[in-house]
Amino acid sequence: MKKSFSLVLFLLTFSIGELYSQTELTLADIYKDGTYRQNRFGPIRWMKDGLGYSSIEKSNTLEGDDIVRYDAVKGTRSLLISSDELTPVGANKPLSVSDYHWSEDNTKLLIFTNTRKVWRYHTRGDYWVLDLKSKKLSQLGKGIPATTLMFAKFSPDASRVAYVSENNIFVESLSSGKITQITSDGDKDIINGTFDWVYEEELNCRDGFRWSPDGKNIAYWQSDTKGVGTFYLINNLDSIYSKPIPLPYPKVGDTLSAVKIGVVSSEGGQTKWFDFPGDPRNNYLARMEFIPNSQEVMVQQLNRAQYQNNVWVADIENLAMSKILVEEDAAFLDVHDNIRWLEGEKSFTWSSERDGWMHLYKVSRDGKKVELVTEGEFDVERISHIDPANGYVYYIASPDNFTQRYLYRSSLSKKGKAERITPVALSGQNAYQISNDSKFAIHTFQNTTTPPVYSLISLPAHEKVRVLEENLELKSKYAALGLNPKEFFKVNIGEVELDGWMIKPKDFDPNKKYPLIAYVYGEPAGSTVQDSWMDGDLWHHYIARLGYVVISIDNRGTKTPRGREWRKSIYGQIGILASFDQKAAVEEVLKTYNFIDPSRVGSWGWSGGGQMTLNLMFRFPELYKAGLALAFVSDQRLYDATYQERYMGLLDDNLKGYIDGSPITYAENLQGELMIIHGTADDNVHYQSFEMLVDKLIKHNKQFSMMSYPMRSHSINERENTSLHLRETMTNFWLRSLPAGGR
Repeated sequence: MKKSFSLVLFLLTFSIGELYSQTELTLADIYKDGTYRQNRFGPIRWMKDGLGYSSIEKSNTLEGDDIVRYDAVKGTRSLLISSDELTPVGANKPLSVSDYHWSEDNTKLLIFTNTRKVWRYHTRGDYWVLDLKSKKLSQLGKGIPATTLMFAKFSPDASRVAYVSENNIFVESLSSGKITQITSDGDKDIINGTFDWVYEEELNCRDGFRWSPDGKNIAYWQSDTKGVGTFYLINNLDSIYSKPIPLPYPKVGDTLSAVKIGVVSSEGGQTKWFDFPGDPRNNYLARMEFIPNSQEVMVQQLNRAQYQNNVWVADIENLAMSKILVEEDAAFLDVHDNIRWLEGEKSFTWSSERDGWMHLYKVSRDGKKVELVTEGEFDVERISHIDPANGYVYYIASPDNFTQRYLYRSSLSKKGKAERITPVALSGQNAYQISNDSKFAIHTFQNTTTPPVYSLISLPAHEKVRVLEENLELKSKYAALGLNPKEFFKVNIGEVELDGWMIKPKDFDPNKKYPLIAYVYGEPAGSTVQDSWMDGDLWHHYIARLGYVVISIDNRGTKTPRGREWRKSIYGQIGILASFDQKAAVEEVLKTYNFIDPSRVGSWGWSGGGQMTLNLMFRFPELYKAGLALAFVSDQRLYDATYQERYMGLLDDNLKGYIDGSPITYAENLQGELMIIHGTADDNVHYQSFEMLVDKLIKHNKQFSMMSYPMRSHSINERENTSLHLRETMTNFWLRSLPAGGR
């Protein structure tokens, strides 16, 4: 009896102890140990026959990856390529597959491995090709420096692969292994087949060449960076002498790269260049693709101020060009990747805000006929799939809740109301990877309490065929934490109603008053108030548990599907309109919720949010008592030309706006507790921005805290233990500058 009682007591004590350890949320769990990581899923590739899809899975036999195929209807799994087949001759382990692509006929597999980061993303590394018939595994680029290959692509008939290495383009025969270098002038100034920093960062241009449909030619971008200002990052860590890292980076108002598009035979030879009108250093060639089954390319040319997009069709044989469409806006234009060719290439889809909403249009090949496809007062957030056989376009939209996303479809030929495909029960954010025959889709569902769930569904009925990955372990870990939910709310600031969310402290008592921390971004590039699974939410839950109310609010101009007027309202006044919106929203929150202490209000943000925090601290010191700004722009004239000029206009036209929108202009007004943090190797927002603000604050005898992270980039996550150290630094700032807990 005593033994049984002791055993029960032991088990009870163990269970309580285990429960306590499960409900504790630590920074080490989040930022060091990876306790709350999602399971790897995919990447998924639909097979050519539309009957199944391939994916990467960990091998059961070797320390490596298998490529497997699943039958869409039956769910049966078959091994396409084993990790053993992905082991090079003479190697003792298989290739680690970062990404893969099938040839058009699914008989060859292109494998990307041993990758390296180029500024934002891992786009450089090694490529291998596996022939499924012969089982031969061959490395591409032999004799070319290792890990320098970029953007490898099969030719249309899969007999060759083209790729970029060290700013030149190469074509390699898969049968003979012969490598033909088809450009030779690439160097530190001339970039062939890829892009300079600003095209990559702000126009999302990375892969800079295209095979012609018949495989006989390659069209490509060339960037000449000579004349572009060079910014130097300084490496003081890896040598006893500092090493400058040159970065061609056009700041506001300065010289851009001269960019042109040419065509060269895939066998090699002389490049022929298109002659687009206008100064190549004051226009952007933002997109270029071959029109299917033709020898023509479609090119989108933006003017420097980015309010006009000229669409050209250009013949690669005789270099003749015709302008078929001009898209214009009184503010700015964003470039979209929603073009799909229809009706035997007689028409194409086009995205435009010309009626006040982002909609899809069908345009005739000559540009003379433009028809609205997606009717209604809502924004098309992105195109998921075009189904020409059945006459539908599938797209993501959310007419009734701007924090969520759902699948809709509209007829390509008939007028009518948009048809919602996503079931009402799936409240949150939904994304789809649809098969070529439009019968199936890989569906991803998530919201603030549900980590991504991947399912195979049938279309258009949206019937679940099977669940592919639920992240159940992650969901269970979150449930064990007992987190207070993220509560969505709306705040009316008079001119407009804004969306926001709130996380309350642990053991919240509505009769007490708690300090408020507002997480801000506020720029046109993104949104913080979304009903989706966000990795950053755990940080806000952690801070809330210390005794803070945490909120975030989307001001006007943020990237949400609320129509053109909402998004363009910020034009010419970055840092101005948003600052007043954020202040007005916080004041309204203080009036509405009695449990918030108006004497303990703080703000924090990263990048554009860091700039916003500084603006709030300096403009409204009577309201904001503490601020934490990371990787911020202090003076908008220090940032890159392409982003800042898009949203602010050209410097000569809006100098006052640039000055009035920059927090450094108001630094002398600082009264509260401020901490600024920056990485010294930030290629995006330069450490210069940090140092100039420091200098201004010192000039005005303002006391503040600062932390520099040597040789860390804009994300401040490189090198050992950085993320944990950063978050502990941020936590300590809040605890000492904005005392936690209810009173």
